[in-house]
Amino acid sequence: MALNVEKYDVGVENKLGLIRSATESNADEAIEALKAGKVIAVPTDTLYGFACDACSSEAVNRIYDIKGRKHTSPLAICVGDVSDIEHFAVTDHLPQGLLDSLLPGPVTIVLGRGESSILEKSLNPGLDSIGVRVPDSDFIRIIARGSGSALALTSANLSGQPSSVSIKDFENLWEHCAYVYEGGVLPAGRAGSTVVDLTKPGKYRILRPGSAKEETVAILENYSLLEEVLRG
Repeated sequence: MALNVEKYDVGVENKLGLIRSATESNADEAIEALKAGKVIAVPTDTLYGFACDACSSEAVNRIYDIKGRKHTSPLAICVGDVSDIEHFAVTDHLPQGLLDSLLPGPVTIVLGRGESSILEKSLNPGLDSIGVRVPDSDFIRIIARGSGSALALTSANLSGQPSSVSIKDFENLWEHCAYVYEGGVLPAGRAGSTVVDLTKPGKYRILRPGSAKEETVAILENYSLLEEVLRG
């Protein structure tokens, strides 16, 4: 049975021509696909994700369709470097050095979008905040830099289903991608990134524990941020 599965895998890869290695030599091809409004699947430092140009409403809608995700569920963005974040979100209220201490890494920082954000209004309409990632993963950072934009990024799975730590986990969705970039089995488990709200000066709120909660909280408190307590 295992042999049949193996043959099937090779057949699918050859037939669809979708599978590439997540290496710098394949980055230009990925960047061109993103610029053309396509969706690609990429490894990050936590999970495999679907990525597209965050400023292409057509591509963003395609991600929602692939995942079967409600449009009321917001997408995060990914940028190549910490220094890029200020173009998309409000950062001037944060202690100097905080973002560089948290990122690159398995953390999604939720920040206000602000009036100067160059993000399309069609991304997460009605929300004045945005989740931002700079994964500790070379391939996605290279293509984010090369795209000249932010990438919309979400886990590569059907909405409500387990997250993907290998490309086999979302094999049923390959056909919807321009390319699927193979980065092996990711070691971080299925918890995903730690999501922290830093929209309020001097405060933080953990929205999802994820894979790096303890380390994240230690950094935040080292910068004298206080946990925001929601009063019921």
